[in-house]
Amino acid sequence: MYKNKILLITGGTGSFGNAVLSRFLKTDLSEIRIFSRDEQKQEDMRIRLNNEKLKFYIGDVRDYESISSAMIGVDYVFHAAALKQVPSCEFYPMQAVKTNILGAENVLEAAYQNQVKRAIILSTDKAVYPINAMGLSKAMMEKLMVAKSRVLDEHHVFSATRYGNVMGSRGSVIPLFVSQIKTGRPLTITDPDMTRFIMNLSESVKLVEFAFNHAKPGDIFVQKAPATTILTLAEALLKLFNADNKIITIGTRHGEKLFETLLTREEMQNAEDMGQYYRIPADNRNLNYAQYFSEGEVSISDKQDYNSHNTERLDIDGMTKELLKLDFIQQELNNYE
Repeated sequence: MYKNKILLITGGTGSFGNAVLSRFLKTDLSEIRIFSRDEQKQEDMRIRLNNEKLKFYIGDVRDYESISSAMIGVDYVFHAAALKQVPSCEFYPMQAVKTNILGAENVLEAAYQNQVKRAIILSTDKAVYPINAMGLSKAMMEKLMVAKSRVLDEHHVFSATRYGNVMGSRGSVIPLFVSQIKTGRPLTITDPDMTRFIMNLSESVKLVEFAFNHAKPGDIFVQKAPATTILTLAEALLKLFNADNKIITIGTRHGEKLFETLLTREEMQNAEDMGQYYRIPADNRNLNYAQYFSEGEVSISDKQDYNSHNTERLDIDGMTKELLKLDFIQQELNNYE
C-alpha cells in the first residue's frame, strides 16, 4: 500500500510526527511531507534526518490554502496538528476552536478536494464525555470526520484514532516529575486517585497503522490499554531513580477529570472487538427523526463505558516496566547521579 505513495503529516515536528517518521521512513513511500508552522523544528529535523524522502511545508492548518496546496498529489494524511494542553485551551478556548475544529475541517476538506485515499485524524480520550475546551474541540473534530465520511466511497477513507496519555510526549507529566526528582523538589500530583490510560509513542504509531489498514469510512479506533493512578506513576519514578523526594498533592487543575474514558457505553453497544483494539463504526443513519426520537436501543442501558477506572490497573512494578520502555527514561537514568 505504501509503494510510490506520498504521505503528509500535519504537526509533523511534534512527538507523534517524530515517532511516525521513524516507522514510515523504513517503508517504500516515495515521499513524506512534514507540514507545520515551526520553521526551526523543521530545520532541525531536516538536518538530523538528512533524508531525501522528506519534504517540508511551512503552513498552518488554520489557513486552508496552505494545507490545500501542501496536499496536492498526496495519497495519505496523518493529522496530528492540534492544541493539546488542557489549561491553555481552557483559558483560550477560541484558539482551540480555530486549530482543533476549524483547522481539522480545513485538513479534511483539503483531503476531500485532493482525492486523498486515506486520512487519519488523531483524537484523545478527552473527547469522550468532554468537560474541558480541549476535549470539546476534539469531540467536534471527530464529528466533522464522521460527517465528511458520509460523502466518501470505499476507495477514500477518513477515520480517527483515540489515545490515552502518551508517555514522554510533549506536555506529558513524566518529564516534569523527572525534573523535580533530579532537582530535589517535591513531586506535585493533582489527585492521588486520578487515573489515566497509559501507552507509549511506539504503541500510538501501531494504532495509526492498524487504523490505516482496517478502517472503513468514519471509523474510530481505540487501543485497549492499562491505566495507572498519578500516585503510582510518581512512586514508580521515585523507585527507578532511587530517590526519596516528597510527594505533595496540589489539587485538580482547570478542566481535569478524575478518570478518562475511551469509549462511551453508547459506543460500546456497536463497537467491534478486534483483539488489541476496538473499532467504533460510524453512525450512518440519515436524518430520519423517528430513528432519533421515537425508537431507541434498550440494551444500551446494560452497557458500561470503557474508562481508566475500570480497565487493567498497573501497580508500581507494572508501571516501572512501562517506564523502562521509554528512551527518554533510559537516557535520564544514564545521566542521573
